[in-house]
Amino acid sequence: MTALLVVAVLALAVLPVLLLVRDVRARARTPRRSGGLDDALDLHGFPPGEIPAAVRAYLEVAVEEGLREVRLIHGKGRGVQRQRVQALLAEHPDVESYFDAPPQRGAWGATIARLRRRDVPA
Repeated sequence: MTALLVVAVLALAVLPVLLLVRDVRARARTPRRSGGLDDALDLHGFPPGEIPAAVRAYLEVAVEEGLREVRLIHGKGRGVQRQRVQALLAEHPDVESYFDAPPQRGAWGATIARLRRRDVPA
């Protein structure tokens, strides 16, 4: 009985994360890259509480697909989401560097993140 309860609790904890990863993958797909992952993720469609998990999931998929640079569109507003996104990027192990996007790519309403290359096993 206890083991079943533990499995049920774990399933309830993991399921939302798996659904969020699927949602991020679906939102970031684009025909421009032949069905591959787009190099930008617009965070406007995510509830504020889901943004950190969405960014982490997107970065994971982007690294898996070999992207070296991504753009996270958080909007200008008061800068709250920008600060949250950049704080997450500062601590993320797959992020080499990040900076505000240039004017033609969103200025301070978007952040560019350069990603580390993962070693591919031989």
